[in-house]
Amino acid sequence: MMPTQIILLKEGTDTSQGKPQIISNINACEIVAEAVATTLGPRGMDKLIVDGHGKTTISNDGATIMKLLDVVHPAAKSLVDISLSQDSEVGDGTTTVVLLAAEVLKNCKTFVEDDVHPQVIVRGVRKASQLALQRIRDIATHVKRDDPAEQRSLLEKCASTSLNSKLIAHQKGFFSKMVVDAVMMLDELLPLNMIGIKKVQGGTLEDSRLIGGVAFKKTFSYAGFEMQPKKYTTPKIALLNVELELKAEKENAEVRVESVEEYQSIVDAEWTILYEKLDKIVQSGAKVVFSKLPIGDVATQYFADRDVFCAGRVPEEDLRRTMKACGGAIQTSINKLTDDVLGRCELFEEEQIGGDRYNILTGCPQAKTCTIILRGGAEQFIEETERSLHDAIMIVRRTLKNDTVVAGGGAIEMELSKYLRDYARTIAGKEQLIISAVAKALEVIPRQLCDNAGFDSINILNRLREKHAKAGNMWFGVDITKETIADNFEACVWEPAMMKTNAITAACEAACLILSVDETIQNPKSNVEPPGALPGRPKHRR
Repeated sequence: MMPTQIILLKEGTDTSQGKPQIISNINACEIVAEAVATTLGPRGMDKLIVDGHGKTTISNDGATIMKLLDVVHPAAKSLVDISLSQDSEVGDGTTTVVLLAAEVLKNCKTFVEDDVHPQVIVRGVRKASQLALQRIRDIATHVKRDDPAEQRSLLEKCASTSLNSKLIAHQKGFFSKMVVDAVMMLDELLPLNMIGIKKVQGGTLEDSRLIGGVAFKKTFSYAGFEMQPKKYTTPKIALLNVELELKAEKENAEVRVESVEEYQSIVDAEWTILYEKLDKIVQSGAKVVFSKLPIGDVATQYFADRDVFCAGRVPEEDLRRTMKACGGAIQTSINKLTDDVLGRCELFEEEQIGGDRYNILTGCPQAKTCTIILRGGAEQFIEETERSLHDAIMIVRRTLKNDTVVAGGGAIEMELSKYLRDYARTIAGKEQLIISAVAKALEVIPRQLCDNAGFDSINILNRLREKHAKAGNMWFGVDITKETIADNFEACVWEPAMMKTNAITAACEAACLILSVDETIQNPKSNVEPPGALPGRPKHRR
């Protein structure tokens, strides 16, 4: 008698399980890695990505490419998500995470095909990850914090290493100093949102400048604005969240009046309220007035007649940064504009930068904020420059918080690979093969650096293995400029140790997650009309 078939899932549900499913997931992750592999390193290529709306992005930043890739495969999507955690935590090294994870999976694929249980592989990968992290902690170099000159030199080297692989690599000396100056201006918490980056088309990259204070684009202005002074020394600054214009009545408002005098009294009251507000601002001694809400034409002319500068509709972020730099507080009422709520700066001026006019406040007493004004040609080029600077700023912040560094250019990966190989020979069982597979996977970084630069990767990797086998050569890596190998610590190719520990942790976690999934159940997309939908009406998107 035939057993009765039990149907648990809805018809059309896609289920795949077992060994073929794990191998399919590994293949999907390898394809994601192939998409970003050529962007790694100083000679990495750029990707041109066009989104659904036709917007073009040119970038070689791993995180940007990962965000723009519309990955639908569930396993590959989880690899993308884990790699983006590296971007939010450290700010750089996203491509490294994807390449390492895919290479670990690729080297473990043969074990899956040979019927080794996935949990045995996961255990071996986790063990290798712990050994690698411990080795980094042992060999990372600590930097003396008590010597400001040495600390600054270290930060500049870490910033220029990060910028090496970006579009602005030729200007890394100029921008690494700018990035370090910017981060040094922040308070102990190093808040990223206190570094404003403004993009102005035109000029060259070297025309970019760092302002130790606040700069923002001139806001919309009314008649009378040109009569206002555009430069003040040591002005008091009023920061408001108050509307300074006559309001039109609401459409459905109703005011019943019985005589012209009554109507006139209402109009007069409105003007009186506005003039009282303006008078209180002028009497407070403020010479510069910024408001988040509009400042109307009457108020603009009033301020111009009294030599006061005003700007309405200032973005909230810029207003908060002004408060951080100049002191004072943002006021929602005019009634208590005392001296302690007004900000101060040494110099306020409006300046023409490219095709735009900018309000610039410098010499701020509490300058815990700064603004980078980026110049350049095409819009995509300036946007890529901004992304590059973001990565460098994140690296400098991390190095300030964690003062250990390692050599880049594949040096640390080759050292870890050699260390794991040596350890694997001291243990027995399947774990030995899995740790050796992870050791081999770590070599993907120097190999890819060579491939992207057009070097003979086999020759350079063989020379690196030979160097690392001898004592005292642990910082030897790929020298991109001379097509050879070199001591990258001496060559000042430095990276924060935290970036490498995070990248290895994230890559091994991603590999373990994908290896431990042995079944995918995909429900069919529903084509049923939502209840209550009217005929001819489009369905709501969910």
